[in-house]
Amino acid sequence: MGAACTEAPTGDALAQIRARGELTWGADLQGGEPFLWEDPDHPGKLLGFEVEIMDAVARRLGVRQRMVQCDWSNLLPSLERRDFDLVFNGLEVTAERQERILLSRPYFIYAETLAVRTGSSARSLADLRGKRVGTLNQTYALDLLRAAPVEPVLYEGNEEPYLDLAQGRLDAVLLDNVIADRYGCGRAGVTCLPGEVARGTYAAGLRRGDETLRQAVDGALLAMQADGELERILRKAKLWDHRQTEPPPALAEAAGAGPSRSFGWVQWQRFFSAAGMTLLVSLTAFVIAVPLGMLLAVTRLYGGPLPRALARSYVELFRGTPLLLQLFLLYYGLAPYYSLGPLQAAILGLGLNYAAYEAEVLRGALLAVPPGQAEAARALGLSPTQTLRHVLLPQALRISLPSMTNDFVALLKDSSLVSVLTVIELTKRMSIAAVELRGWLIPGLACAALYLAMSLPLSELARRLERRLARDQHPRTL
Repeated sequence: MGAACTEAPTGDALAQIRARGELTWGADLQGGEPFLWEDPDHPGKLLGFEVEIMDAVARRLGVRQRMVQCDWSNLLPSLERRDFDLVFNGLEVTAERQERILLSRPYFIYAETLAVRTGSSARSLADLRGKRVGTLNQTYALDLLRAAPVEPVLYEGNEEPYLDLAQGRLDAVLLDNVIADRYGCGRAGVTCLPGEVARGTYAAGLRRGDETLRQAVDGALLAMQADGELERILRKAKLWDHRQTEPPPALAEAAGAGPSRSFGWVQWQRFFSAAGMTLLVSLTAFVIAVPLGMLLAVTRLYGGPLPRALARSYVELFRGTPLLLQLFLLYYGLAPYYSLGPLQAAILGLGLNYAAYEAEVLRGALLAVPPGQAEAARALGLSPTQTLRHVLLPQALRISLPSMTNDFVALLKDSSLVSVLTVIELTKRMSIAAVELRGWLIPGLACAALYLAMSLPLSELARRLERRLARDQHPRTL
């Protein structure tokens, strides 16, 4: 089972592994079947062909093995931080990775499979010019898509791109045949095209300088090939095919055009575009949240028993469940009944979630208005609706303005969660740039600077509005 990442001492990695009697390897459980997954009948036990291969490698090294859970996109930075001894999680051999880390001998040869919507006339990447094609980040498939006349759409999980393809939100998906066969080809509305777009190999990834460990891992894999254990593991996982008996593809075939390593004007343009997307999503969602929150607040205070109960249920539901879960349910869960686009689902999800918080802010503000205001309005002959509209709500909005401003800044930051719906906002752009530049510092500082550039003017605008609404001739500095 995965464990928290802890720093290991430097030195001869193989000697350290044998001294402690344990080989640690980094992987991401989200990769799922057939790579690795949790045994439903035995909590804490892992299954999968890569688990079995690591068991065999560790046994041949005379130690036990332990998987360390880390997000797939951060496996290489975590390896370099010495959070584990090696990466073993469908890591594809590419020229870029060979420059960065050590790679073991291949243990599996895969083919890139192109899947399209059933009935599509496309038969190759060339036929998909200008179309949206889904894949995973940091993959050889992404390199192929960047070199093709298509629009790559990035995902974090194996199943999500095929769900979107079946729903018509994508035109095609390009991924390893290991993933395509299990998550896409058997799905209604998805057709996997015959043939191979390209071939590649999986290998273990190790830190620069750990040559002795690589030699030991290579020796273990070579011995597994020689005595047939590797074939038995792959056959058990239904992964053995004719490719495994053929020479692995040359590195030049599996190498895509590498991205630029400098944070220049092109990166800034991408960051500005992502910041614009963040603002668009946040502002539009808040336009939904405030009126809906006001309706909920008024209903809870002045509605009948049933409307009050429904409004309270809404507030508790959206405040009591994670925003990320709500986005997944709205985008993927609702898809069989009504298919929302990524941007639509992102805006609607954030708007519905923050409406619950604005409802409580406005309800508290309405309760803070002195009761004498409503009594005076009634004495002047105003109806309850007129009192609410002309007396109570204006004062409540003034009272709630600081809290609402704070909520908008929070929404601006929470908009980073919409990247799970393939929306490239500012934080997602930062993570993509960090992978391309092999470092998080400069992209992180650029991301922070743009968030501050968006939030500080909003805070200043709110302070100005507070002073204006206070109608104070000598306002205090807020």
